[in-house]
Amino acid sequence: MIEQRLLRTDLAGVRAALARRGRPSLLDEVDEAALLDARVLDISGRRDAIRARVNSISKEVGQLRRDGDVEAAEQLQAESRELGDEERTLAAEHDELSTRLRELLLGIPNLPHPDAPDGVDDRDNPIVTGPIGLSEDVPDHLRVPHWETATALGILDNERAVKISGAMFTMQRGAGATLARALCQYGLDLNAVNTIKGGLAKGDFKTAFGAVSDQMIDAFSIYGTPQDMLAKIAGLEAAGCTQIVAGSPIGADKNQSIRLIGKYIV
Repeated sequence: MIEQRLLRTDLAGVRAALARRGRPSLLDEVDEAALLDARVLDISGRRDAIRARVNSISKEVGQLRRDGDVEAAEQLQAESRELGDEERTLAAEHDELSTRLRELLLGIPNLPHPDAPDGVDDRDNPIVTGPIGLSEDVPDHLRVPHWETATALGILDNERAVKISGAMFTMQRGAGATLARALCQYGLDLNAVNTIKGGLAKGDFKTAFGAVSDQMIDAFSIYGTPQDMLAKIAGLEAAGCTQIVAGSPIGADKNQSIRLIGKYIV
């Protein structure tokens, strides 16, 4: 699925990439998605502003009642009720548009890689023969296809897969199954990864850090309360991890983080 953030930051790039697929209808769909995304953002801003005003009114009402100005307090409460009705209407519209946007994005194919050749069908695919990038110094007995190596290691069983599901299927075993599960669980958005790499290369840390998702943080770090961290460490130990490194970044308050790590984790 296309990363929603790209609709705001690089709509022209998204349209140019999808145009290479040769389906003009995709451009209409991505334009519609961009409009829906803009409406969702606008509604979110209006809804948040109303919520902030309602919270402010609550404080003002309390002060007015303490001061004995009941009439003014009731007027503000009436305003708060009206704002509450408006907020609920906006919340319902937000949910409806968000659902439409997600369904639309799910139907739009991924952006083709810049290295992928343009073409109408598979007849336009270039034929690439391997091995690629393998040094000439590698002896012949090491030039083994990966599926043969994986079978020898006991992590792949294509013969059994064919018996169960037919041709073009594969089956992971043991460590191979564990690896496949990990790749699925921690599968990352390559568009976001490339954005991070590009931002870091240019020294644009705001763009790079802005592309880091909660999924990435969960995949590559341990965070949360000491209890949360201990639970995740226990899971890593059960999986065979033998070393945990407490390195930077360790939170907004480094001194407090060090104290907590020393007291509860180490």
